[in-house]
This record gives sequence, C-alpha cells and structure tokens, in this order.
Amino acid sequence: MIITETKIRVYYEDTDQMGVVYYGNYARYYEIGRTEMIRDLGFTYKQMEELGIMLPARSLKINYLKSAYYDDLLTIRTIIDTIPKVKFPIKTEIYNEKGELINSGETVLVFFSSRTNKPVAAPKYFIDEITRLFHQKS
Repeated sequence: MIITETKIRVYYEDTDQMGVVYYGNYARYYEIGRTEMIRDLGFTYKQMEELGIMLPARSLKINYLKSAYYDDLLTIRTIIDTIPKVKFPIKTEIYNEKGELINSGETVLVFFSSRTNKPVAAPKYFIDEITRLFHQKS
C-alpha cells in the first residue's frame, strides 16, 4: 500500500455563502492529491503525457461525512492499495485539522494511449516504481 498526504487550505472561493466547502470542489481536492501522489512517485502528469500516456477518469465515488469550512487546513490522504493494470483505482480520504475523517472516496483512472486513442496497460516504468514501493513498505 502506498499512502501520500497533501495539505490544502480552504480558500474563500471554495465555499458557498455559508462558508462551507461547495460539494463539487472535492473532485478538485482529489485531483490535487493524485497529482502530488504521482509527483511523489517520481513522475509528473506532464512527463507521462509527453511519453504518450494520458490518465482520464473513468469513475468517481465520493462520500460526504462532515463539512469543511473556510480557512480549514485539510489533509488529503491518497492511497494506492493495488498495483494498477489498465485501470488505476485510487482511494482518497480527507481529514480536517482535528484529524476527523470528513470525506472519502475513490477515483478510477484509465491508462490511455494518446497515440492510439485506446486504453493500454500501465507503463512498465510506472509499474516498476509502484511495485518497488509496495515491497519497500512491506
């Protein structure tokens, strides 16, 4: 299992008139967590795209447990618990400053070739690094 954590501050623009994070912003928070997780693996989306690999979302499931508010400092925990093949499931948990789980969900991405416009197996360089980290954490 690979777990990364990213801190994010809730800005005024993220909230509704009551100062509560607008529900649609959680998908963006998940993306921020995924982007930083991929960076922590030693890659960037940009590098992968330059190598012809895209990662479009196939599905998104979000569970709203508690509200987040303007100026909260949130922790986005991004979790990989399986080695991806063509589909790349990523779990996300968001915690408030008190350490309370306020949101959880899963995004499923698909490795997609920009050359063929078709789904493809995860690139070897990506699988090798994830496999190495899985064994390192064991």
